[in-house]
Formats: sequence, structure tokens, C-alpha cells
Amino acid sequence: MKLLVICQYYNPEPFRISDICESLVEKGHQVTVLTGLPNYPEGKVLDNYRYGKNRKEVINGVNVIRSFEIGRGNSKVTLLLNYFSFALSASLKALFMKEKFDAVFVNQLSPVFMGVPAIVYKKKHKKKMLLYCLDIWPASLTAGGIKEGSIIYKFFHYISKWIYNSADNVAVSSGMFIDYLRETIGVKTESILHLPQYAEKLFTEKKEVDRSKHFNFVFAGNIGEMQSVQTIVKAAYELRNHTNIRFHIVGDGSKLAENKLLSKNLGLQNIIFHGRKPLSEMPKYYSLADAMLITLKNDNTISSTLPGKVQSYMASGKPIIGAINGETNQIIKEAQCGLCCEAEKYNELANIIVQFCENSEKDQMAINSYDYYCKNYSKERFLNVLEDTLIKMEA
Repeated sequence: MKLLVICQYYNPEPFRISDICESLVEKGHQVTVLTGLPNYPEGKVLDNYRYGKNRKEVINGVNVIRSFEIGRGNSKVTLLLNYFSFALSASLKALFMKEKFDAVFVNQLSPVFMGVPAIVYKKKHKKKMLLYCLDIWPASLTAGGIKEGSIIYKFFHYISKWIYNSADNVAVSSGMFIDYLRETIGVKTESILHLPQYAEKLFTEKKEVDRSKHFNFVFAGNIGEMQSVQTIVKAAYELRNHTNIRFHIVGDGSKLAENKLLSKNLGLQNIIFHGRKPLSEMPKYYSLADAMLITLKNDNTISSTLPGKVQSYMASGKPIIGAINGETNQIIKEAQCGLCCEAEKYNELANIIVQFCENSEKDQMAINSYDYYCKNYSKERFLNVLEDTLIKMEA
């Protein structure tokens, strides 16, 4: 089938949608992606995409069309400009798109506005639309400090309700999203499909753990406000006298500089910031880890998400140590693949890290982690469900 995919983020930005599209091409489908200009997480549009360059590309068999957008910057104002600029310019491109596609697939992260260009194309060409929700709106706004009763929140609630109800089918990455979409947003689709994310193939290729005299704990991914990486830094301070414990932070984001400064001010010698690395290099850092770390902000909405790194950690056969609430907390306990405490409780995180180091079941936790991934989050299962849903929409 000919598929139009809409997502504000795409290769070289570090999101799984690139792998999804390339995998659909491998299965024989023609895939065109309408996306923005790469600027995540740095906040500035990459040089080779400025001034009209590389607006059309073919990346690993996927046709990529890029719409203008303002870089995310490092303030809430520039972030809003980023959101609206993509929604507007991509909607214009969708409106004047002459090519006919069989269905439209929206990979909806934040912001929800990336669904607007899909609605424009859907209505003009009378095609069906599948929206894959990875961040629920407007609930995500509360984590950023916007109050539910405010005019801004009510405006985004209205827009979000329109976008979600414009989809013919809605899929969600976290089971906790289902009740919110039904009860708070009033999504009218007959069924909401639970479709957890998977991990890219390179994470399933086992590598020997880089054993050393230290216990190494690795956090990998975006370092923003929601990820609460400061919880790890503060836990490292609590464990500063445990000379056999090391922390590794691999990634970039709006809060990287702040966390590095906090580490410096605390005089920490047991934490290393490696910066952002290409996806192809990530298995090297995973192989270093005795366990992987996951933290999120103490917020009900954020806690309902299931970060994609959970699947990557499990696919790599790594125990998971978390300071996190909600769905991820439940899954770590259900899988028996690690230890978990409440979100933002850095002193509790420090305690369970020490418990892990002394635990004789570390190898079993690693086995449990990989087994749970295979049973619940395999790429084959994800693609089969996605492909089947899209083909039924075409009929």
C-alpha cells in the first residue's frame, strides 16, 4: 500500500518512527513521511537543513518531505513557535499534495498538533487516518506547569479532542492512556488499540557485559525536564563514598547543562556525562551497564507513559533500576527485572542501587528482562498489528 506518515520528528532525530517506516518499506509498502527540520534535542535546526536545503530526501527507501519549522530553542515561547510553525507549514504542504495515498498514519508525540496536517489530507482526499498516541494531550501540559482550569489548558483540550476524534483509529503505547482518552477526551472510536513500542534490532544483539571492578549504572536518552535526571545526580551524591559504583549519562537535551552544573557543584567524581551518541554506538554503552536507569518526574500524567527506553533496556537483557511511578513501575515489578522506587526520591534510588549491587539475583533479573520483552514487545508483533490495522483501513 501507499502510506503517508506524518510526524514532526524523523531521522536524523532519535525517534523510533524512522525504524518503523523503514521496516514497512522492507515489507513491500511505499512510504512517504511528512516531517519537520531536524532540531531535536539540540533546539537548533541542523546546518545541512537550513535555507531550503534537503527539503526532499530518500532515506533507506523512505521518501521524506520536510516542512519549515522554527527550532525548539530553550524557552517555552520558542517551543510553542516550534509546535505551531510545523503544524501550519505541514498543513499547507498536505493541502497541496497531489499524490494519492491509501491511508494516513500519524506518529503522535508532543505536540498533538502534528495530527492537524493528517486531518487536512484525510478530509481533502477522503482517506482514513490512524493516530498512534505516544503522549496524551492536553494532560501533558500539566507536567509543564499549565493548570487544568486555565484558558490555555481549555483551548488545548478543545484542539486535542478535535484531533483525536478526527482519527478513524487510535492506538496507544501505554495501557494507562485508554481510560484518559475515553473518559476525559471522549474519543468516539469503537476501540482503542494498545500497541506498545518495540526496540530496534541493534538492541537485541547481545554483547558481553564489560565487567570491571565497578558497578556501572547507565541512563540513556533525552535529558529534559520530564526525565528528572537530577534524581540520578542526587543519588550519585548520596553514594559518593561507594567507590565501586559509577553512573553514566548518555544523551542530550534541554536539562543537560543544568545537570552537569549540579554534578560539578556537588563535586561528584562518580558520574560521567557522555553526551549524545549515534544510535549505532548505543550498544557499546549498554554493554558497559550492570543495570540501566530510568527516571521520570513525579506527575500523574507523565507516570502514565511507558518510555520507549524501557523496551530498549529489556531487549538488551538488562536489569532496570527506576525512580518512577505508574505504568513503568508496574511493569518492572511484574517482569521481576529490577528494582523500583517512587519518582524523584533520590535517597530511595540510592538505597535500591546498593540493594542491587548486593543482590545475588542480578543475572536472573537480566534473563527476566529479555524474556518479558520477547513475550510482550517484539518488533514482529508490533509491525504485524500495525500493518493489519492499516490494510483494513484501506479496504
